[in-house]
Amino acid sequence: MAPLPAGRRHFQHGPIDLVLFAEGPAETVRSAYRRAWRRFETVLEELVDELPLLRTPLGDEPPELEGRVARRMLAACWHYRASYITSMAAVAGAVAEEILEVMIAGPIRRAMVNNGGDIAFFLADGERITLGVADDPRIPNIAGTILIASGDPSRGVATSGWGGRSQSLGIADAVTVLARSAAEADAAATMIANAVNADHPAVRRAPAWLVKDDSDLGDLLVTVDVGPLPDTVIAEALASGEREAGALMKRGLIDGVVLLLQGRSRVVGAQSRIQSFEPV
Repeated sequence: MAPLPAGRRHFQHGPIDLVLFAEGPAETVRSAYRRAWRRFETVLEELVDELPLLRTPLGDEPPELEGRVARRMLAACWHYRASYITSMAAVAGAVAEEILEVMIAGPIRRAMVNNGGDIAFFLADGERITLGVADDPRIPNIAGTILIASGDPSRGVATSGWGGRSQSLGIADAVTVLARSAAEADAAATMIANAVNADHPAVRRAPAWLVKDDSDLGDLLVTVDVGPLPDTVIAEALASGEREAGALMKRGLIDGVVLLLQGRSRVVGAQSRIQSFEPV
């Protein structure tokens, strides 16, 4: 655990890397961070204990998971079991959610747990938060912003794409999803990013296990590089992602999404909150 500027905290354990933020009376904030740290100390071990089940593709029967974070992951991913998905698709969002939950006590005004861009947040009445969205994880440029007020239903945001920490079947630079929880946003971002796809010689793919030997995607071909694409291919890929996002909105699984690919964008739902993106 280490302090960061503006009163934030950095928690790191193995592959889990969190940035936490809380606002409120000083002692309330200190207590929130202490509770978060106590819970954080046990999370990785709990996940490792059930890792074989968490990496198993979901089918007709849900796996018998015991850990709280594991059950959050399963619940978020269960909606997509008709496609290839494992509970790992929601791991980052579920961890953020779990840590945020233990922080919220007393007069906290705002709180946020950011797990590599998958974010759970709390807003007291009358509060709001502005989130910046980057289209390239290697370059800290802000492509647009998302404004969330306390009266909005969304309490989680997650981003997926071929160049991020997780593997993707698609070619999106970034798919950022708003949902009722961070775990739900995480799972949905994975599925929509997979759908932002097209075949073109500039797209290189490889078996998931060859790229990452512990991948839960096995022999599935994941994207490893995307070169410059023609406008028609970009439009085709974004349209495919839009269709998937629209279907998930109709099912009530997401509140809104922005899709980014090589300087082009699409916004589906929540247009009043997703700002500075110009759909083409």
